[in-house]
Amino acid sequence: MRNCNVRVLHIGKFFPPVTGGIENFLGDLLPALRRGGVVVAGLVHDAPCGPGGPLQGNDLEIYRVPCYGTLLYAPVSPMFPWMMQKTIHAFQPDILHLHVPNTSAFWALTLPTARRLPWVIHWHADVVPSAIDRRMAIAYHLYRPVEALLLRRAQAVIATSESYLATSCALSGYRDKCRVVPLGLDSRRLKLPDAEAVKWADAQWGKPDGRILVIGRLTYYKGHDVMLDAAAMLPDARIIMVGDGDRESFLERRIREKGLGSRVSLMKAMPESALHALLASCDCLCLPSVERTEAFGLVLLEAMRYGKPVVASDIPGSGIGWVVNDGVTGYLTIPGEPTSLADAIQRMFKDSKQRLQMGKNAQKRFFRIFQIDHVAQDVILVYDQIMKALSPRYISQHAGMPSE
Repeated sequence: MRNCNVRVLHIGKFFPPVTGGIENFLGDLLPALRRGGVVVAGLVHDAPCGPGGPLQGNDLEIYRVPCYGTLLYAPVSPMFPWMMQKTIHAFQPDILHLHVPNTSAFWALTLPTARRLPWVIHWHADVVPSAIDRRMAIAYHLYRPVEALLLRRAQAVIATSESYLATSCALSGYRDKCRVVPLGLDSRRLKLPDAEAVKWADAQWGKPDGRILVIGRLTYYKGHDVMLDAAAMLPDARIIMVGDGDRESFLERRIREKGLGSRVSLMKAMPESALHALLASCDCLCLPSVERTEAFGLVLLEAMRYGKPVVASDIPGSGIGWVVNDGVTGYLTIPGEPTSLADAIQRMFKDSKQRLQMGKNAQKRFFRIFQIDHVAQDVILVYDQIMKALSPRYISQHAGMPSE
């Protein structure tokens, strides 16, 4: 990996131990960048109503800003602009790396200390006007002009897949500054479970096969209700859904109404060791999301690392259809169609030899493309290009020439 010797401050929404796909990505990316020679720090929100301040028990410089809940999925954190300015003064970054969507990143537009720096925008997802949560369409009218200012000001934009970049209306006017770098995870963090963890996981499943795992926030676009409708067509399946969110009571009620209580369990977010044991012991992972807000599906990478095939929605314009190699590492299904989801799962369980081969293919694909050090190398190239374009002094130093 190249050593570009730059200082980069990442502005994110949350960071581990707060759980979530993008949180896990940031938690893996920053150490990988540091291994590549980048000096990194992070500024994020604390867990809602947490204490704030530096993140303890981690040798990375991660600063958490107090957060007082969320409004339309956006953190409420009035101290964020003050902390951004303070952190920039203390850390003295060469580049700001803004992870969006995140309304707190907009404060960079107002701070002279931030505006003097080059920006990389990591475009994790569009803010998609939802047919399910119609408040998002109203909110986006206010969000979009500020989003455009942020993109106009950036030196580079990182999109996570070619398919998402090609279909993003927000990015359509900025394709010349976009670079595609997939998301990734660190296999060293995704450890194989020990015997005790395997025993615990087997007890949760309660049956030797037909084990289907669903991981994700219990929110409007994740398609958990579609999974429940499909479960009614899969009498031999045992399904565990792991996650927290505002649809928990709704899903519990649907499970009772459909009489699925003996075959479908809702489990709250759990320690990584327990989650990894469930991943290592399942037969397949399902991602039944229904809207393009699901831009990539990082949980798919977790399953692939453990050699598990996946069944996922082929959402038009999402990166899911690229992450999952249909018929090779898993199956793609019609979004929002329980019959399509159930049929794909039945096909997978009908041929155990093919299912195991899909899992092996998925694991090979993970280590070839999605291991975090490969991803970090591509991100470092983006930093390198920015610094070369902006700094003649940087060019001369890295070319072994005397600077002027």
